[in-house]
Amino acid sequence: MFDFGIIPPAMFLGMVIFMLYGFPVAFSLAAVGMFFGIIGIITGHFSEAFLQALPLRFFGIVSNDLLLAIPFFTFMGAILERCGLAEDLLEGTGKLFGSIPGGLAYAVILVGAVLGAITGTVAASVITMGVISLPIMLRYGYSPRLATGVIAASGTITQVIPPSLVLVVLADQLGRSVGDMYLGAIGPSILQVTIFVLFILVMSIIRPKLMPPLPKEVRGEFDWALLAKVLMGMVPSIVLIFLVLGTIFMGLATPTEAGALGVVGAMALAALNRRLTWPLIREAMTSTTHITSMVVMILIGSTCFSLVFQGMDGSRWIEHMLSGIPGGPVGFLIFVNIFIFVLAFFLDFFEIAFIVIPMLAPVASSLGIDLIWFGVLICVNMQTSFMHPPFGFALFYLRSIAGKEVKTSDIYMGALPWVGMQLILVAIVIFWPQSVTYWLDHGPKVDPNSIKIEVPGFGSPLGLPPIGGGSGSPQIPGLTLPPLGLPGAPPAPAK
Repeated sequence: MFDFGIIPPAMFLGMVIFMLYGFPVAFSLAAVGMFFGIIGIITGHFSEAFLQALPLRFFGIVSNDLLLAIPFFTFMGAILERCGLAEDLLEGTGKLFGSIPGGLAYAVILVGAVLGAITGTVAASVITMGVISLPIMLRYGYSPRLATGVIAASGTITQVIPPSLVLVVLADQLGRSVGDMYLGAIGPSILQVTIFVLFILVMSIIRPKLMPPLPKEVRGEFDWALLAKVLMGMVPSIVLIFLVLGTIFMGLATPTEAGALGVVGAMALAALNRRLTWPLIREAMTSTTHITSMVVMILIGSTCFSLVFQGMDGSRWIEHMLSGIPGGPVGFLIFVNIFIFVLAFFLDFFEIAFIVIPMLAPVASSLGIDLIWFGVLICVNMQTSFMHPPFGFALFYLRSIAGKEVKTSDIYMGALPWVGMQLILVAIVIFWPQSVTYWLDHGPKVDPNSIKIEVPGFGSPLGLPPIGGGSGSPQIPGLTLPPLGLPGAPPAPAK
């Protein structure tokens, strides 16, 4: 474990101690990095030349065009959170499914997926659905544990469904395309929604009293007016999803440009709902500034830490420690996901992405693991950080808007089955990588041995030598190469 010195493990332990003590993550990382950097220079284990790269790294962070997608998507989500679109979607969809047991739960899952595809933020989805759906579900006999669990879990789907901010950050840390990360997340997103729906279906059959249908006087008649109301909420959402994701997948826009288009679309939807006001824009800009500043500061702190950590051969220490795990790539993935699941009890997903992923990515690459698959798998795992007690942010959001009749223990216990379903998806993605890679465009498959180069003026095509076999060079009829050397110089004597 200490083949590469004592300092890399000491840095990792120091980082954990600082965070457990409660210091802000960004400053903890920078302080640990600079402290051990000075120790390394004094003891001769670290060259001060590494620190000369620090200003260039800072400039690279603030000039990174990819990270511009974060404030755009955050601003889009903040506007949509307040524009009334979610209310219309939940009301219409709830009445549409209200005649069957678990109908409101189905509506919450469906709307949570739609909101995830147009907002990209967990807080907006959980708070909006909790304010609207939770009182109605409790009023008409839903179990408090089931009601709070389905709302929290449906809000955290936002972590996986594009345009998730987590996928943007992971793409930046792994050095991969955001568009590929979004394509890779399509399969797990569909699987997660399907697992949630199947759970509600099974529970509605086994214990229908936990989720009774709505009374007829509440849900109204199933008529064209109700369908039109649902469509009026869905169609603008689908248009906005295409505006953001479709332009990325078709190569018409970069993620940053698509985020800017999404902001324009969100403002247009708010205007259609007659809620586009200066106070709304000001609140959205304030929220966006806070989140973006937090991300940049954490990224700067993690850069200080990672620069010193790499200079101390910390990456070789991590690779040496993890590459010997039994089971090969699958064993590595199982260990990493257990490790991140435990870290998620204490750290935010931004902190995990900026601290842990740069350490693990080289090991995953050396084991031949597709980094898109690896990134989406980590993203699926990190959605549990919003759900499991005692520090799940989705549970905090629900506690803040739930009435006194809902016990905190009900919120925590209600979340456990949904955490289990999220872990089932983690296992599926580990053992079925095609759930991620199937959606990726790997380019055309070309056999190099079938390539023929036709040169004008020669009688037959020039065939390349077989890859991996044969020797010498192909002979071209009628072509005689002049001897090497300067013009007019005598040929080199034969030996």
